[in-house]
Amino acid sequence: MTLQLGVIGQISRPVRDIEVAVRWYGEVLGLPHLYTFGDLAFFDCAGTRLFLSARDEPAGEPSVLYFRVDDINAAYDELRARGVTFEAAPHLIHRHDDGVEEWMAFFLDPDGHLLALMSQV
Repeated sequence: MTLQLGVIGQISRPVRDIEVAVRWYGEVLGLPHLYTFGDLAFFDCAGTRLFLSARDEPAGEPSVLYFRVDDINAAYDELRARGVTFEAAPHLIHRHDDGVEEWMAFFLDPDGHLLALMSQV
């Protein structure tokens, strides 16, 4: 039998304050809030569960979360209107041989952890 792993089911991310994180990920980013238990909160990211856990001192820098969007400029404008500060406007990262372009725009969550919008154009 050959093992084949499926899609990623859950990503864990440390936060300092669960209430601040729940408001920011839910209200600012607009992710659907699934449930909260004490210092643990869960959001749906198009089928992948985002697991936030409050810690006094987050253990190292977590992975960058890249959110796929259809229209990166519209998503950038909407999040800026909601108070998100971006490091730079959406910009070209790579052009594939077939002409498809990878565009990204990076921003920080309330704990200073990096996130990004990504889109193929």
